[in-house]
Amino acid sequence: MLSLHGAGIGKGIAIGRAYILKRSDIDIPQYSVQDIEVENEVTRFLGAINATHGQLLEIESHIPSDAPPESKSFIEAYLLMLKDPLISDQPVETIRTEKCNAEWALQRHSELLVARFDEMQDEYLREKKNDVRQITSRIQHNLLDIPQQGITEVAGQLEDKVIISHELSPADTVQFKNHNIIAFVTDLGGPISHTAILARSLNIPAVVGLHGATRYVQHDETIVVDGKRGTIVINPDEGVLDKYRARKRFVSQRKKELSELKDNLPVTKDGADVTLLANVELPEDIQAAHQWNAQGVGLYRTEYLFMNRPEPPSEQEQYAAYSEVIRLMRSPVTIRTLDLGADKQVDGGRSEAPTNPALGLRAVRLCLHEPGLFRPQLRAILRTSALGPIQIMIPMVSSLNELDQVLDMIEETKEELRHDGEVFDEKVPVGGMVEVPAAAIAADFFAHRLDFLSIGTNDLIQYTLAIDRIDDAVNYLYDPLHPSVLRLIKLTIDAGTRAGIPVTMCGEMAGDARYTKLLLGLGLRIFSMDSTSLLEVKKKVLESDLRILPGKVEEIMQCPDSNTIRDMVVALEDL
Repeated sequence: MLSLHGAGIGKGIAIGRAYILKRSDIDIPQYSVQDIEVENEVTRFLGAINATHGQLLEIESHIPSDAPPESKSFIEAYLLMLKDPLISDQPVETIRTEKCNAEWALQRHSELLVARFDEMQDEYLREKKNDVRQITSRIQHNLLDIPQQGITEVAGQLEDKVIISHELSPADTVQFKNHNIIAFVTDLGGPISHTAILARSLNIPAVVGLHGATRYVQHDETIVVDGKRGTIVINPDEGVLDKYRARKRFVSQRKKELSELKDNLPVTKDGADVTLLANVELPEDIQAAHQWNAQGVGLYRTEYLFMNRPEPPSEQEQYAAYSEVIRLMRSPVTIRTLDLGADKQVDGGRSEAPTNPALGLRAVRLCLHEPGLFRPQLRAILRTSALGPIQIMIPMVSSLNELDQVLDMIEETKEELRHDGEVFDEKVPVGGMVEVPAAAIAADFFAHRLDFLSIGTNDLIQYTLAIDRIDDAVNYLYDPLHPSVLRLIKLTIDAGTRAGIPVTMCGEMAGDARYTKLLLGLGLRIFSMDSTSLLEVKKKVLESDLRILPGKVEEIMQCPDSNTIRDMVVALEDL
């Protein structure tokens, strides 16, 4: 018996036989072509792009009509990537100028694009590099005329199996439900890739990023996949199997109980109202928010509009995208302004690589440095405010001087719109994200300048503890329950309370039901999270009593040790 640990996807448990899905790596050839062959090489490359486009549309046409909305979103993302100049245009230029073969030209520019994503500090955006690799691989297969071995080719052998693979694409994952595949395990991948998002929406447990599963698992071995804990057990003995079977029954029963809470309002036992919001990126995410009865959008990421293109989106393009979200949501939406780093310039060129991107020109700093990037977005957001209730959220504020510059720019933009005869909400709320310790420590100052605060725990924890949580060497230090992190969260909530403004939390901590009672006891009343976590958190809210929790949480706040705090947080579950 052997246990391996990775990143868990979903909250379920699967027990079945392993099926090893083998895919050989493609050797990318590199050679020169004669002048007379250059245009033929260009034609071959463009033909592979067109073939890939057709394959994606074919996959989309076979997605069941009752599939979750996320099942089609990755197709749209891949189709957009096919239009990225680094993938579709610049390889053509390289073929012509360097007289090289199409495969090599594509590989070079794909690696540049992957490197660009690698430099991004935001984990969600950094994970997009896997999508680049997936779409590039599909084009390369078409260039080399190598059929892709996918789920369809071995479908008859997959009933009730656990797929073990070096890597899986969303195109594979979307077919799992049709073939009764019960779980999957991969060497590569992260918890917020398109493949992972699809697995959650299809309720398929998985463990990704194991870095060696294909070396340790043999075909047809019994395997347990624990999506919640990120664990697989190879060849478990009967005692371990009995334990997991019992847990599986418990998870199944819990899922049924949670579904019955969908229409319940999130109110504590003592009658305190709590607000549960959704984090979204694409319009398709709105459907998931509706599915789980989110009360609005607490974080709408706008970065996807700016990525994979040589020029930033126009004001009108942004206005159309934001308007669509307002139309679909029909409830309050908090729009976060651009949260990218200096790894991508306004003109699509590469900036000089910063020594430390996490501490460099990113988020609001980049927007103030590049007003030509920021003003069109502010105009588009403000114009959208005429269509429904929205809020503007500024990421990574760290000083009052910086915040005042942003507020001045918003006022100047309003004046421009008035002059242009545009309609907008004159009193649209403006808030700031508390993601760095400086903002949390000075939260009382920020609270008097803003209409709301939102705690971004992902970055706040990393900056407070000086660790990168996806760095294998130090990610064990990433600890939401570190006393310093909890004190900064408490400082922010208290500052908002004293100033009479709402405080939201939109980081992953908000969607982790293990921390719901702790956060309620700290005074948090507005949570924003991935839609799939809404019912778990709602259940904890319904079980909470705010006549008891604050006193218990105050005891936790006096504790200096994270391990003891963890035990005390677990004990809150019995209250």
